[in-house]
Amino acid sequence: MQDRKSLFYAACIAIVIFWGTAYTLIGYIVDTISPAWLVAVRTSIAAFVLIAYALWRGHRFPPLRDSRWRWYSLMGVIGMALPFYFTAQGQKVIDSGLTSILAGVMPLFTIVLAHFFIKDERLTWRKTIGFLIGFAGLIFLFVPIPFELELVGEWRAQGLILLTAFCYAVLTIIAKRAPDTPASLGAAMMLIAAASTSLLFALSTGLPRTMPPNSALIALFVLAVGATGIAQILYLRLVQISGPSLIARLVYLVPVCSIIAGIVFLGEAFSWRTVIAMVIITAGMYIARAREKPQI
Repeated sequence: MQDRKSLFYAACIAIVIFWGTAYTLIGYIVDTISPAWLVAVRTSIAAFVLIAYALWRGHRFPPLRDSRWRWYSLMGVIGMALPFYFTAQGQKVIDSGLTSILAGVMPLFTIVLAHFFIKDERLTWRKTIGFLIGFAGLIFLFVPIPFELELVGEWRAQGLILLTAFCYAVLTIIAKRAPDTPASLGAAMMLIAAASTSLLFALSTGLPRTMPPNSALIALFVLAVGATGIAQILYLRLVQISGPSLIARLVYLVPVCSIIAGIVFLGEAFSWRTVIAMVIITAGMYIARAREKPQI
């Protein structure tokens, strides 16, 4: 029993590290590999990992005419290909810590979208107040200091990361409506679609003219296998064991891990403004989810 509990907590720590350092790895990789090819290679390697895992679990892929392919292909494009590209493009300008905070507002977008598209997920006063507090944290990130009536210079890149969070929120809504499918098989189908789409887009931009340094290729391999492949398997397993409420709480730790990793490995500057915004946004998400009961 103690060994199982230790493995459970080890999986929780591992998934926070995988997700938190993903932005650090992307921040390093985009200096030498274009966002299009970064996403194409990332999703292709991860697709092989998830396909192998699904087959190892004894699952069989449905025929192509099965409606599940349409659902999970859409989820792969919206929930992986697009947000991965937006993130890589945005991180050419902004650092990994800020990226993780902006991407971490996904639950706030989900709350609003669920009100319109999911029955029994209506907005309440508590959810509305939590959303407004979190939104205030976003405004704090976009307004220059000292105050001026203009956006910060990196607002376009920050906007791309917010699009990433919005894509993840849309994915959550679609997933609630998708046909019932074993989680590992559905994830593999998503990555197949994401890899196919991303590879076609990358080819349309032309082949890379130079070979990236070995360090960037190693970082990309770690990103694909760890943060995209193994982390997805751990995510599915933790959801099966303890439910989505545990994942929602682990998400709060991701920006902290990302900020620390960015400072240590990329030499990013520590910013009290970023920390304050993270606290405000996290407080908003906590208030919005305060009555959710963990299933551990």
